[in-house]
Amino acid sequence: MDNIKATNGIYSKRHGRTVDIEHHADLQVLKRIRKHLLPKDFEVSASLLKEITDGYDIGDPVVDRLRAEKIKFATPLQSAILNNGAATNDFDPALLDNPDFKQLYDQFSTHPDWFDAELAEKGAIAYRRYPLTLVWLLRNVALMAGYSIPALSIPLVRTGALVHDALARLYRTYAYMLAVSEHPKLTGFDTPLAVGGEAWRQTIQVRQMHSFVRQGLYKEGWDTDYWGAPVNQSDMIATHLQFSLLIMRGLKWLGARITDEEAEGILHLWNLATYWMGVDLERLPKTEAACWEWLYTYLATQHLDFEAGRPLAKALHDLPSEIMGETNWRGQAVELINASVTRTFVGDGLELPKPIWRKGILLSAPLLFTMDTARRLHPKLEQGIEVFRKKRQENMNWWLNDNDPYYMNKKVTV
Repeated sequence: MDNIKATNGIYSKRHGRTVDIEHHADLQVLKRIRKHLLPKDFEVSASLLKEITDGYDIGDPVVDRLRAEKIKFATPLQSAILNNGAATNDFDPALLDNPDFKQLYDQFSTHPDWFDAELAEKGAIAYRRYPLTLVWLLRNVALMAGYSIPALSIPLVRTGALVHDALARLYRTYAYMLAVSEHPKLTGFDTPLAVGGEAWRQTIQVRQMHSFVRQGLYKEGWDTDYWGAPVNQSDMIATHLQFSLLIMRGLKWLGARITDEEAEGILHLWNLATYWMGVDLERLPKTEAACWEWLYTYLATQHLDFEAGRPLAKALHDLPSEIMGETNWRGQAVELINASVTRTFVGDGLELPKPIWRKGILLSAPLLFTMDTARRLHPKLEQGIEVFRKKRQENMNWWLNDNDPYYMNKKVTV
């Protein structure tokens, strides 16, 4: 491998997926981030660039070593922690003699010292405050942004996870977002992301699933010189920012009243979820400003190939017509609105439909702001929105309970 150049002339390791920092200078989304979200004197940090490129070669060493020993850790780990290390049908205490299993046991047994439960709760409450727009931003901004980045979309294509499974991806991801943002008023636990809570359980399961994906892609001849490790540290941070930073900023752009402390709480909440997912804490950007610097550096140095993500984007885009019927005008209208949001926030690379009135979607910002303000003043409006949210959530839960193996075993509720 040769090197990749930062703006100050310092070089870092290059993969096939990476380009020099000036390569995408005219890319629409980068110009917007630089104009609106970064300091005027911002320059890419050579140390951050090196950290990101180094992260491409690191997966999740702890769980990857367990998988190499053919140890499925998710179920015994949960049983061990919830039963204080006592033997059960699912857990043999001898597993604690394995240093990697013991490391996971210690990591998931308690919250780390840096976790501020009060701050995270404020973030969780704010994150769930806007049920009319959260899933909208998930599908049209967070997921579509990921499909714009080949390094994130190619593993999904190679594993056959999405082109014919778009609805499942949307519902499972939304369910995980809701699990991460559960807070004591909803769960009865003392803190958000409680040990033994739903997000805790799902994160352990997903972390194990990531190890399966890495193992499978390596067996298929994954090109590490080009991509780095599959589901690597830097790509997991990018995914983390999809669901924290981009969702939070999207809510703000659409008029949501999120304070600086609540925004900090949202990032803090997701930092713990991502740390539990196997990302090295030292790699995680801690402030909103640091997150935008990280995301800009990551995006600016990606060798973008939107063609790879277009089948995934189209599958997600076509869902309304698939659900409502191809000739249903409401489904077609929803698709055009969704495509307009994606083009506004993500750019045009995915080649979704381009209605001439697409910029008018931004008129929803004052509407959302008005509804948000009104619902705080009028309990009946608050109740009406909550009824709508529950009905939509019940539809998703019905699908998950009938089709997803994880949920079929536990039957989710609102």
